[in-house]
Amino acid sequence: MTLENSESEFTARFAEYAAQGTLYPQREGSPLMEFSAGGRVLYLFDRNGPYAAKAGPAHVIVHGVLEPEALTLLPGPQQEKLALVGVSALEGQGRVLAISRQICVVQARIPLVLAAFTPLPQCRPEDWVSFRTTAPLHGFVLG
Repeated sequence: MTLENSESEFTARFAEYAAQGTLYPQREGSPLMEFSAGGRVLYLFDRNGPYAAKAGPAHVIVHGVLEPEALTLLPGPQQEKLALVGVSALEGQGRVLAISRQICVVQARIPLVLAAFTPLPQCRPEDWVSFRTTAPLHGFVLG
């Protein structure tokens, strides 16, 4: 089961959910981009190619793969939460912006495109969910 057909297709499909933040220069030999957004510094696997992203202001689609059964429906409005787990994974809670069979877009301090290899719970836009991703997070830089 695949979550994307290509980097360009994925980027075009989810461009409207890109987070706005700052990219920092990549360390030589590291596949991870350092991206600051929503009051957090995320380390994202560079999906656009090594060293293709320029340091400075950027729009980046932050994409994570959910741990099995790690998306849970919450009652009523909650507070957005986002915490780093290890070097490149997240846990938190937020409001659902969009949902499809395998992908749930969640606003949790920043927009996150969260995918699963297992069925997602029944939820719809405006529902609140908690989540936990595996490492690494992926970053698709726009422009």
